[in-house]
Amino acid sequence: MSVSATPQAPAKASFKFPFWAQIITGLVLGVLFGWLAKSQDISWLKTTLEQVGDTFVQLLKLAVAPLVFFAILVSITNLRKVNNAARLASRTLLWFMITSLIAVGIGLAIGLLTNPGAGTGLTPQDGKLPKKTGSWIDFLTGIVPTDVVTPFTELNVLQIVFMAAVAGIAALQLGAKAQPVLSLAESVLELLQKALWWVIRLAPIGTVGLIGTAIATYGWDLIGKYATFTADVYVGSALVMFGVYPLLLATVAKVSPVQFFKGAWPAVQLAFVSRSSVGTMPVTQKVTERLGVPKEYASFAVPFGATTKMDGCAAIYPALAAIFIAQIFDVQLGIKEYVLIAFVSVIGSAATAGLTGATVMLTLTLSTLGLPLEGVGLLMAIDPILDMMRTATNVAGQAVVPVIVSAREGILDKEAYGAASSSPLDERPAVAVAA
Repeated sequence: MSVSATPQAPAKASFKFPFWAQIITGLVLGVLFGWLAKSQDISWLKTTLEQVGDTFVQLLKLAVAPLVFFAILVSITNLRKVNNAARLASRTLLWFMITSLIAVGIGLAIGLLTNPGAGTGLTPQDGKLPKKTGSWIDFLTGIVPTDVVTPFTELNVLQIVFMAAVAGIAALQLGAKAQPVLSLAESVLELLQKALWWVIRLAPIGTVGLIGTAIATYGWDLIGKYATFTADVYVGSALVMFGVYPLLLATVAKVSPVQFFKGAWPAVQLAFVSRSSVGTMPVTQKVTERLGVPKEYASFAVPFGATTKMDGCAAIYPALAAIFIAQIFDVQLGIKEYVLIAFVSVIGSAATAGLTGATVMLTLTLSTLGLPLEGVGLLMAIDPILDMMRTATNVAGQAVVPVIVSAREGILDKEAYGAASSSPLDERPAVAVAA
C-alpha cells in the first residue's frame, strides 16, 4: 500500500533584522546614551560606553598586524594568476594618485572658501604636541624594520607592508618551491578573515560605545567650536564620495553609480563605525568582488588600497587641517604651500596605513609646511567624530578604483555588477529541507 505524501505548508519566514538597521540602531542608542551620560553626569554610563567602544576597537586592532601581512603577501602572489598583472598594478596606482589629487584639491578649495580657523576663539596656547609625529626622514627610514618582531608588537603597518611585499616578491621568484608556504598563508588569511568577521558582527554594539563615548566626552558645545571645520570635512568627504566617485564611475568606467553604492554600502557603513580601513578590509574585498571585479585582482587591489588609499584621511583632512592651523597660528600660506600639501597627500598617504586616526599624516603635512606641530593638539578632541566620515570616504575610494580599472581593462563582470545589491553580512547559506 502506498501512502502519498501530503505537502506541508511552507514555514513562515522569520523576522530578519538587517545589519544596516542594526548599525543605525546602534548610532541612535549611542547618541542617546552619550547625551544622557553628559547631561546627567552619569559617570558609570560614560565608563561603560568607553569600555564597550575600546573593546570593539581593540578586537579590530588585534587582527590588524597578521591580517595586513598575509593579505599583502597573498595579494602579490595572486597577481601571477592575472593577465597583464604589471599593467593592472600600475593602473591601480595611477588612479589612486588621480583621485587623491582631486580630493586634496576639493579640500583646499573648501578651506579657502570657508576659513575654518576664523572665529573659533581658539589660540595657539590651546594646542599641544602630539604623542606621535611624522617627518619625511621618519617616513623613509621607518619603512625598513630593524627586526621582524617589533613591527607586529608596535603595530607599525608600513613596516609590515614592506616585509609582506618582500616575502611576496620572493615567493613569486621561487615559483613552485614556495607553494607550500603560499598554501599555508592563504589558509591563515582565511582563518583571520573568519575571526574578524565575528568581530564585525559586533559592530552595532561597538557603535553604541564609540558614538556614545564621543558625545559623552566632547558634548555638543565643543563640537560647536569646530562647527565650520567639522562641516568642511564632512562636506568635502561627501563631495568626493557622492560627487567625484559617481562622476568617474559614470564617465570613465561607464557603469551605474547607484548600483555601485548598492553593492559597496556594507563596507562604507562599517568603515564609518569602525574608523579602520584595515578592519573593514575583508568586507571591502567581498563587496568589490560582488561588484564584478575579478577575485584575483580584487585580492591585490583592496589590501593595497587599505594601506595606501586614503582620500579622506590623507587628502581632504590634511588640506583643511593645514589651513585651519595656519589661521589659528596666523601663518600665511601661498601657492608653494598648497602644492606641497598636494604632494604630501599623494606621496605620503601610506603613512596613515589604514589605522584609526590620521595624526601621523597630519604631522607629516605640518612639518613639510613648517607649521607648528602643536596645532595637532587643537584637533585631537574632535578627531573621532571627523574620523568616521574620513574612513568611510577612504573605503569607498578603495572599492571605486578597482571597479574603474576593471571596467577600463574589460575584465569587469557587468552582470555581477548589475546584480550587486544586498549586504554580504545579511546572507545565510541555503539549508536543505527534507521532503
